[in-house]
Amino acid sequence: MTQPLTARTRLAKAPRTAALLAGVGLLALAGCTDEAESTAANAVLPSADTVLMAQADTAPATPEASTVEAPESSGSVDVADLMAEGPLPDIVIGDADAPITIVEYASMTCSHCADFHENSYPQIKKDFLETGQAKLILREFPFDPRSLAAFMLARCTGDDAKRTAMVDVLFSQQDDWARAENASTALLKIAKLAGMSQDEFTSCLNDKALQEKIVETQQKGQNEFGVNATPTFFINGDKYSGALSAEQMAAAIRAHM
Repeated sequence: MTQPLTARTRLAKAPRTAALLAGVGLLALAGCTDEAESTAANAVLPSADTVLMAQADTAPATPEASTVEAPESSGSVDVADLMAEGPLPDIVIGDADAPITIVEYASMTCSHCADFHENSYPQIKKDFLETGQAKLILREFPFDPRSLAAFMLARCTGDDAKRTAMVDVLFSQQDDWARAENASTALLKIAKLAGMSQDEFTSCLNDKALQEKIVETQQKGQNEFGVNATPTFFINGDKYSGALSAEQMAAAIRAHM
C-alpha cells in the first residue's frame, strides 16, 4: 500500500477541482458544488480480489543536482510491443505524431504518482507535450479497489479530454478520497462536479466489462513489460521508475532526441 505524504499541504477542495474541470467543459451547472455534498451512491467499490496487487510503489527519485543528467534506464522493451493494441484504447496527451513517446503506468492511490503529476507533469507538458516534441500515454495500473474505481470513473467521463481532466483532479484531490473513511462518498463528490449523476456514478462502478479491461491493462503491463511499481515510465521503450522531477524527466526525454 502506498503511504500518505507527511508534508503534503491539503488542497482547497471545490474551487481547484472546479477550475480543472471547467477547462474542458466537465463542470456541471452552477450549484454543483453544493449538490456534490448530497448522499453518496450505494455503489460498491470493486472487491480487492479482482485486482492483481502490485509490489510497493517506488520511492521518490533522488533529488536532482545542480546539473541534472538523465537517470539511468533500468531496461528497455520493444516499442512496437509497447504500443500494440491493449484492452483499452490509449489516450494520447500531446501530438500523436510526436517523435518521443512516454508511456506511464500509474496507480491513482500512489502518492508518488500524485507527486509527479502535481510537481513535474505541468512543466513537462508545457516544454515537451505542447511543443510537439513528445506525447504522453497514461495507463492504468491499480494497486487496490479505490484506485480501480477512480480509473473507472475517469474512463466513464465520455471523451479523451474529460478523462485526462478527471485524472488530473483525482491526483490533485488524492488525499480527500484515497484515504477517506467512505471512498464512495468522496468519489461521488468529484464525479458530480464532472457532471455525472448518481445513477451514472453507480452504473460506472458496476461496469464489470470496464473493470476487467482495467485489470487486464495492469496485468499486461506487469507480465509483458515488467512493471511492478508505480510510477513506471517508458520513454521510447526505455524504462524508468520513480517519481522523476521535471528536470530528471526533461533530461531523459532529451537523451532520446
